[in-house]
Amino acid sequence: MPVKNMGASELCLFIEPYGEDYWLKPGEACTVGPEAEGIDVWFDTYVSTDCITVWLYEDGDPTKVVLDYAVVDADGARLDCGHQRPPRPAVPDPA
Repeated sequence: MPVKNMGASELCLFIEPYGEDYWLKPGEACTVGPEAEGIDVWFDTYVSTDCITVWLYEDGDPTKVVLDYAVVDADGARLDCGHQRPPRPAVPDPA
């Protein structure tokens, strides 16, 4: 499943069930797919402001979650969880 950030700000690609996040800058693209070849994967996607959440299911069966997947960039390089994750904002001192 190809994903491209066509917006003007960072986009979070969130892969379940592990909750792994990959951050795409404007214009950046990646592809999500199963590690194993030869299986029919269906993608369930949920879109919210600046975030896309994806579940991978074998044969579209929600009881068969694909646990072994890869996220690769436009050059085919595998991306690690947290790819380009922005720093957390500072928490104000409650005092």
